[in-house]
Amino acid sequence: MIQKVSIQGYEGSFHQAAAQHFFGKNIEVIPCPTFREVIKKATAKNEADAAVMAIENSIAGSILPNYTLLQNSNLVIVGEIYLKIKQNLLVNKGVQLEDIKEVHSHPIALLQCMDYLEKYNWKLVETEDTALSAKHIHQHKNKHTAAVASKLAAELYNLDVIAPGIENAKNNYTRFLVLQKQGTFQNEINADKASINFRTDHSKGSLAKVLNVIAAAGINLSKLQSFPIAGSNFKYAFHADLEFKAINTFMKAIDKIEELTAYVKVYGVYKNGNC
Repeated sequence: MIQKVSIQGYEGSFHQAAAQHFFGKNIEVIPCPTFREVIKKATAKNEADAAVMAIENSIAGSILPNYTLLQNSNLVIVGEIYLKIKQNLLVNKGVQLEDIKEVHSHPIALLQCMDYLEKYNWKLVETEDTALSAKHIHQHKNKHTAAVASKLAAELYNLDVIAPGIENAKNNYTRFLVLQKQGTFQNEINADKASINFRTDHSKGSLAKVLNVIAAAGINLSKLQSFPIAGSNFKYAFHADLEFKAINTFMKAIDKIEELTAYVKVYGVYKNGNC
């Protein structure tokens, strides 16, 4: 049974919201300052039962360093979450819009809400975390400062959502991976998605041959990301996300891909999170 989940950021962050979406609210989150620490906690014995790590955003794209962290770990992908990112303006109880003089949040969150924030003559203060900004406002009982953060942060720190959904893009999703140690989870019987890493011999048409196997099997290639191989002369490895209807289809395709590549690693076989 999952009890502790390592996340990047503080309590009230979107990572915690993603973790609760997957595991339920009866979990203990282990806040970590960096993604590297998230992986470290999930890998260590008796530290965390699982990790939740953002891997890509529908607007900003892939979080490339996190693919490297995944590759260098021995953790297995057991699930994914597509979380709609809704930013909110949070204040202490009783505070009105006209009382606000400053708005605090992570710089990316402020940028995501600039269309709304520019309507007011507020001082925008960049901080290290959205949820931490909400926590500080709550702790200091500030009547002239607001935070841009999640609805979960408002619930945790007893703040009012004075303006909900102030983000510029209303169709903004972040995809999170759920990671666990080998042998600590039950295989998903309804799995219809997998993530793999592979390297070709870099001969002419070698990548095309792998892609042809995937297409011929009726498997949807939903993600293909290249990475330079450290120490090589402009040679690349590839991360691929594959969607299929039957696990046997995937396994047969992997057998053929192994014959065409120098290296294949299956990160995990799991249930598609969908948007």
